Amino acid sequence: MRGASRESLKAARESLAALTEVPTTDVTALSDDLAAIAALLDGEVSLRRLLTDPARPGDQRAELVAELLGGKVGENAVELVSGVVRSRWSQPRDLADALDELAVEAELALAERAGALDSVEDDLFRFGRILAAEPELTQGLSQRIPLRQRSGLVDSLLAGKANPSAVRLIQRVVANPRLGSVLDGVERLSSIAAAHRERITALVTAVVPLTEAQRERLTAILARGYGKQIRLNVELDPELIGGMTIRIGDDIIDGSLASKLAEAARGFAA
Repeated sequence: MRGASRESLKAARESLAALTEVPTTDVTALSDDLAAIAALLDGEVSLRRLLTDPARPGDQRAELVAELLGGKVGENAVELVSGVVRSRWSQPRDLADALDELAVEAELALAERAGALDSVEDDLFRFGRILAAEPELTQGLSQRIPLRQRSGLVDSLLAGKANPSAVRLIQRVVANPRLGSVLDGVERLSSIAAAHRERITALVTAVVPLTEAQRERLTAILARGYGKQIRLNVELDPELIGGMTIRIGDDIIDGSLASKLAEAARGFAA
């Protein structure tokens, strides 16, 4: 993607990351919903145009999403897509592509939460190599074959042998190879998984919102320290009094004033 679409996708990824960080979010359902919406937009050119029409105010486009999707998919998906359509898109097709990519990213976030991201990436890569080496298998997964048979073939090959997230992603591509052949789709999944693995999320808890300059500086510092791209999610907690805490995976960097006061109190009590 280029220009406005690239920036809009970046913002959408940050919104998705914030959602998937919430423990109560049903990430599997969110991923399924986003994939279904992307498939809907694939077949509805006029709808894609309506939802990306720069002549319509962003709030109006978001209201249209709520009317169309409310009660049909989960609230998290409606909220996320409403935010996505408020952004500018270089061309209508980019919106469907972005939602499809977000569906993949959500499933990868679920795998990451379970500590299985590397396993999912390996499974996708291996299945892609199998497809590349066995044209008959690729033909057996083509749209000329009934979906039920295609899905059953994937299960027979991968069920119990590959990570469930990898299987779900492959099943989606088999059901709807939207950008070409199944092989193209699986290779695209591998690329998205590899890019996802190179990004990590830092959850920052602060008393007040960070300025753009503060966000950029903190992102740069953490990127140097961890050697990876950093997604920064910020949440507010007035109980910190001042400063901030940063959580990256199992690492916790506590620079809050509340923590320092508690440490000082323990020192006086000793």
